[in-house]
Amino acid sequence: MSDDRPRSDRDFDIVLFGATGFTGGLTAYHLAAHAPAGLRWAIAGRNADKLESVRRRLEDGGTSDVEVLVADAADPAALSDVARRARVVISTVGPYLVHGAPLVAACAEAGTDYVDLTGEPEFVDRMFLEHHETAVRTGARLVHACGFDSIPHDVGAYFTVQQLPSDQPITLRGVVRSGGTFSGGTFHSALNQFARAKQMRSTYAARRRAETRPEGRSSRSVSGKPHRDPVLGYWLLPLPTIDPIIVARSGAALAAYGPEFRYSHWAGTKTLRYAAGGAVGVRALSLAAQVKPLRELLLSRVPQGSGPDEAKRARSWFTVDFVGEAGGQTVHTRVSGGDPGYTETAKMLSESALCLAFDDNPPTAGQVTPAQAMGEALLARLQAAGIEFAVVG
Repeated sequence: MSDDRPRSDRDFDIVLFGATGFTGGLTAYHLAAHAPAGLRWAIAGRNADKLESVRRRLEDGGTSDVEVLVADAADPAALSDVARRARVVISTVGPYLVHGAPLVAACAEAGTDYVDLTGEPEFVDRMFLEHHETAVRTGARLVHACGFDSIPHDVGAYFTVQQLPSDQPITLRGVVRSGGTFSGGTFHSALNQFARAKQMRSTYAARRRAETRPEGRSSRSVSGKPHRDPVLGYWLLPLPTIDPIIVARSGAALAAYGPEFRYSHWAGTKTLRYAAGGAVGVRALSLAAQVKPLRELLLSRVPQGSGPDEAKRARSWFTVDFVGEAGGQTVHTRVSGGDPGYTETAKMLSESALCLAFDDNPPTAGQVTPAQAMGEALLARLQAAGIEFAVVG
């Protein structure tokens, strides 16, 4: 049953679901350090003892107003209660195909805004097919991919197209480089998606049939072969992530992306040898994921819920370079920050939730992208939080 109370009358501004995990804990600490005075928030999960441990650590850091809600990700009634009490719910509980759907359903029905850090295309498309219309009816904004997948790419593309004429076709490419440890949760999600390539394609096709297209405009992601970028000087390797899908959906939703928007997404390396090695590695992982014993062995070697220490995270970094062209004009922009897999992901997720809770955002509802839901307000928040968006040339 949906909650008819105004969201301002609910018990909590934000509920963080999954605070006992590694990224969830970092998200809790960012909220505690950067939330506005008077924030009403709670941490939630299935293990009361672990939640109390997180709360004690937050209290030791000077945060004394965090409540604890006990709810299992597989208990619809408990999740419904959490959703009805919150204005915004953050979920860090993945892999989302395994654990995520009941919470999305609860938020859609309750008219509660929802953010997560999934990079799983099949999950996002399933949630659109199952809950978009409900969320439109209740006013909920379901915003997936609010971590490193896909905030730098989606908001970076949003920033870049603002530098180009909006009445001309726009071609844009994003080139990712990073130095840091990838998340165990990201690895589990990616390997499981490789194993479900057929189901992923089927669900994507079903969504394409169900969703409406913008009138008089087109937006899509495009792929290509490895090559050397003439502007950046890097060797480019196609990157099979959710990011280009999210960017193309923002392009379809927002007229500023021009009458014809095309986006391509790449990993950038300084030498051809690294590009070739990356291509071989991705292909090997994809093949290994099809063989259950190999997949389970790989998953066992990279545990979820743990991550690098603070010193190692402090040495990590990322850049996403964008090259956009429209009407004879070329622009080069860059998004850059620190540790992408953990510290910056927790920052992006927290700031997205705070943006939905407190900022003056465009009127949207249903499953929407970060740029579509928050645009200028989220860009400003990320810049204030230390993520750099710059015009390079």
